[in-house]
Amino acid sequence: MEPLAVGHLFPDYLNIYADRGNIAVLSARAEWRGYRLEVQPLGAGAEISHGEHDLFYIGGGQDREQALIAPELASLGPALCEAFEAGAAFLAVCGGYQLLGRYYRDQSGEELPGIGLLPLHTVAGSRRMIGDVLLECELEPGARRTLAGFENHAGQTILDPGAEPLGRVVSGFGNDGKSGYEGCRRGRAIGTYLHGPLLPRNPWLADWLLAQAVAHRTGDLPVFEPLRDELEQEAHAVSARRAETRGGRN
Repeated sequence: MEPLAVGHLFPDYLNIYADRGNIAVLSARAEWRGYRLEVQPLGAGAEISHGEHDLFYIGGGQDREQALIAPELASLGPALCEAFEAGAAFLAVCGGYQLLGRYYRDQSGEELPGIGLLPLHTVAGSRRMIGDVLLECELEPGARRTLAGFENHAGQTILDPGAEPLGRVVSGFGNDGKSGYEGCRRGRAIGTYLHGPLLPRNPWLADWLLAQAVAHRTGDLPVFEPLRDELEQEAHAVSARRAETRGGRN
């Protein structure tokens, strides 16, 4: 099997709502497609060599965990941004999403440093935005898909003018509860508030990330044959129905 190297950032701190399950999905779908996922935990003091990783993943955590790892993550920022510029893919969820921006300002007014890979910043809000979410996304021209997941955050994420959101909110709160958009996409990097974990109920996104990782490794974007995803599609449908019962965008 062909190897794909994944850097899992701070897995011992950022794993709220079973976000670690995203790695399990990527590993399984990679194996079904003839690739072997080699996952390397990256924590404090880690070294990131040029071109070593095809994909980076960072999960979610609460303010306490974010505060603990933010300085260490910031120290890895230059190497992570260099890896992105060289074509590595990224998936960042909730707290990890916030820290891939420039900063997160918490309830006390303290600013936790981000790495500035995504064009955004986040400030703590006064209300908690929680519940099932449904998005419309178009990561490839003409290929409109839906993403279903679960959000639970007080942070309000503000994208820079001209920045590309991950998707349009059909139901749920999204980045800030008012813009109508959720997440951020920059090239092969995706940030989102969707937990649950995200990838088991959205296998098309897992395959998109794997394809980007393969393209980094080989220089060519693969065309994957469809897999039998009946259970995954049912999980997506159940999650989407729950979101739709919320009666549209909040």
